[in-house]
Amino acid sequence: MMKAEKPEKTEAKPAPAADKRAARRVKETVIRGIAVSPGIAIGPVFDTTEPPAEAPRRTIAETAVDAEKQRLAAAVAASRKQVAKLKMRLGVLPEEAQEELEPLLDAYAMMLGDSRLIRGARKRIEANLLAAETAVADEADAIADVILSAKDDDKAGLRRRAGEVREIARRLTRNLTENPFRSFKDVPEGAILVAEELTPADAALLDPARIAGVATEEGGADGHTAIMLRALGIPAVLGAHGLTEAARRGDQMVLDGAAGTIALHPTPATLVWAKDQVGVYARERTKLAKLRRLPSITTDGEEVELLANMEIPAELPLIAQAGAQGIGLLRTEFLFMNREDLPDEDAQVAAYAPIVEAMAGDPITIRVLDWGGEKEMEALAAGVPAQTSANPALGLRGIRMLLKRPELLEAQFAAILRVAGKAPEGAVRVLLPMVTIPTEVKAAREVYDRVARRLRRRGEKLPEKLPELGAMIETPGAALAADAIALEADFFAIGTNDLAMYTLAVDRGDAEVAHLYDPLHPAVLRLMQFATEAALRLRMPVSVCGEMGGNPRLVPLLLGLGIRCLSMNASAIPRVKQAVRSLDIGDCARFARRVMEQSDPARIRELVDGFATGVTERG
Repeated sequence: MMKAEKPEKTEAKPAPAADKRAARRVKETVIRGIAVSPGIAIGPVFDTTEPPAEAPRRTIAETAVDAEKQRLAAAVAASRKQVAKLKMRLGVLPEEAQEELEPLLDAYAMMLGDSRLIRGARKRIEANLLAAETAVADEADAIADVILSAKDDDKAGLRRRAGEVREIARRLTRNLTENPFRSFKDVPEGAILVAEELTPADAALLDPARIAGVATEEGGADGHTAIMLRALGIPAVLGAHGLTEAARRGDQMVLDGAAGTIALHPTPATLVWAKDQVGVYARERTKLAKLRRLPSITTDGEEVELLANMEIPAELPLIAQAGAQGIGLLRTEFLFMNREDLPDEDAQVAAYAPIVEAMAGDPITIRVLDWGGEKEMEALAAGVPAQTSANPALGLRGIRMLLKRPELLEAQFAAILRVAGKAPEGAVRVLLPMVTIPTEVKAAREVYDRVARRLRRRGEKLPEKLPELGAMIETPGAALAADAIALEADFFAIGTNDLAMYTLAVDRGDAEVAHLYDPLHPAVLRLMQFATEAALRLRMPVSVCGEMGGNPRLVPLLLGLGIRCLSMNASAIPRVKQAVRSLDIGDCARFARRVMEQSDPARIRELVDGFATGVTERG
């Protein structure tokens, strides 16, 4: 069986090259990477490289500006044709891959239109006398830096958006410099593709019927490439450092996409284990696929609502595939990112309406803009004076900022109310971020009611009963004041990511203290318990929308605390549903009481792991 261990290196000996290669084949080498797409792949290595999409920085003479802009226009036109060809190929891909790739290609096409990237590149050509490829690279880097600098819980979403911009810049650069794109025509059937890096467009060219698996030196679990590989059903491990140096074309490999391990020159025992796991995984995948249409209900008949968090509209197909019952957290920051002006009421209606329509009456909770001084959004920087704070996370952000700049809140409320007027009654809810005191909800509701009255006078169709207005519980202050906030709000959404961060004074992005971040810390759990009980006393809906909600091992604890609604990344829903359907609420309640008696986080983790293991064994 494969073991997680550091790669072993064979000592060099003075021998002919053929003997060295034979000796190297005898020793099994295990390389650990990032588990990206589950499944077991067994096959020969096929290594592939791609010429870098780079060009030396170059300036131009003022007389060459028009010619350089024409070069850029030609590259844009060529790139649009390539994206269109990729879109035509969708019909031969599995349905899940089609649904994932189509919105991504649509996003690519938009960026190849009159986007900030293209406009900015033109301006750099004119103002800075830069060659087109240099202007494209500089503008893409500037846009990506703005996106990545945003202080948002969903770092994965930020990285994906930045990656989209850089991917289009690479495509433009290849067309400007006439560098060839990678081809996969020569990959033999049953091979495991090994590369330094793979782009989403590369992944779209892969044939899952021919390629057994994918392993790369670079990449992570949350990028579009990873999403594509999961949608294609190709077992994959990314971020396997040292892989391209260790692997040679033709080497035998066993890849475990669930464990994130790669075995080069596997032993007979590893091969036997891998072949057995291929069957195990196939049965497990079939079982999870069947869950999509089954109810999320415990063994004693308690229904648990499973919703999806949504960062960008491109995630809608994944949400549908996962069998989510609705959207529990629609982040609206995507509307304000990567643009030079603030989206007005009509622009926001145009963005929300297709999402609401696609959900066909399933519930959608739209969180109004969560932005503060630490989030660099160009559109907001233009419309909102910069905020300075020694600690931006504790400064003017979330509902505080929106109440200080009510025109932003009014435009967003108006757009949501107009969209809700065309949706089934109760399908849309509104969520306020970073609430800490009851008066913030009260002040927001006054704005909400005022906007509704104005819209009705204007003749807009609104729901007879306005959509519910809820509060995010993501600070210790909000959790401890939950009983008072519950009197002003219609529902709670517990944001466990920020709640743990503020409670423990730990930034997960800071390597020096990241190990201290622990959502199972008893202080965090007690705050969650206090807020949940405050909501339940008033028979008010309460959900969890942080990472805890998408962890199947934590589901028994959350249900035991009284929570019956979980919102998570769409990919987590099948396994969470599987966990829900194996649980008894009475057992969960007794387990939660035992956990809440503990004061040691390590002991709590032991209890959680022990209960989860027991459920698995019984199931």
